[in-house]
Amino acid sequence: MKIRTSYFLRAVTLILLIGVLVGCEEPAKGKVIKLAHGLDVTHPVHKAMVFMGERLKEKSGGALSLDIYPSQQLGSERECLELLQIGSLGMTKVSTGVLENFAPSLKVFGLPFLFRDSEHRFNVLEGDIGEKLLDASISKRLKGLTFYDAGSRSFYSKVPINSPGDLKGLKLRVMESQTAMNMVKNLGGSPTPIAWGELYTALQQGVVDGAENNLPSFYLSRHYEVCKYYVLDEHTALPDELLISTVIWNKLTPQEQQWVKEAAVESAEYEKVIWHEAEMEALAEIKKAGVEVITPEKNAFRERVKPMYDEFELDPAMKELIEEIQAVK
Repeated sequence: MKIRTSYFLRAVTLILLIGVLVGCEEPAKGKVIKLAHGLDVTHPVHKAMVFMGERLKEKSGGALSLDIYPSQQLGSERECLELLQIGSLGMTKVSTGVLENFAPSLKVFGLPFLFRDSEHRFNVLEGDIGEKLLDASISKRLKGLTFYDAGSRSFYSKVPINSPGDLKGLKLRVMESQTAMNMVKNLGGSPTPIAWGELYTALQQGVVDGAENNLPSFYLSRHYEVCKYYVLDEHTALPDELLISTVIWNKLTPQEQQWVKEAAVESAEYEKVIWHEAEMEALAEIKKAGVEVITPEKNAFRERVKPMYDEFELDPAMKELIEEIQAVK
């Protein structure tokens, strides 16, 4: 709690220093929406946000624009969400794994092997189910605008992992997500929630033995310098979600809201293309750096996480949602 409070106070202090206490400013030449996130500027999702800013400016004729603060300049994912809730920040990007703490229905994305393939995933995210889930956090003053592709998450560690049995006793970093923690427990590992920005040091110092994430994040974070094994089990496919504070959203006119939504959706389409390119680049580069890429038999992992489905289906609403997702062609 002390650590979280310290980060939050630091974030607020930074906001005061750079004059962004209002999530949407109105200078003489239009409104500027403040967007903060925790990713590096080379990350595909950051590039998609820059693209969104360009499209928003074009659509609105300069009446609306984005001011983007990357690399946790204003705090962690959770801290940015808290700033959105009070309207001190306009927009942010978070993993749906973190967002499930604000919108419980989003924990469905944490179910291992939920999607049959990427086509199935996009049909869900870009259809009626996706729109319903984007609205799941509105009661918490967080409105979803679009989902960004974050590929599939896999384990990486300092030791080889060829089967669930190899996870036994390993301390593995997970997001602040109960679903992610339950998944690692079911597979025999020891889940350890750690903020993304603190993970490199935690790996170096042996606080954790490994983690789980997608290929571009593994590469761009340089975690491959410490972890020399990447295990392509592709257990989950948690999308990122772009959110806007309802405090800010409700101050926009219907036309401005339309511009924001359209620009967000277009940026998601752009991000899908550059995300695939980033995955291919990351895979090639980590191999060059001496990382061994392991492709395990996935059925063994699937079997170990089946109890999670049984637990989820005790909730009628969650059972219905899972069935709706599985029924999408």
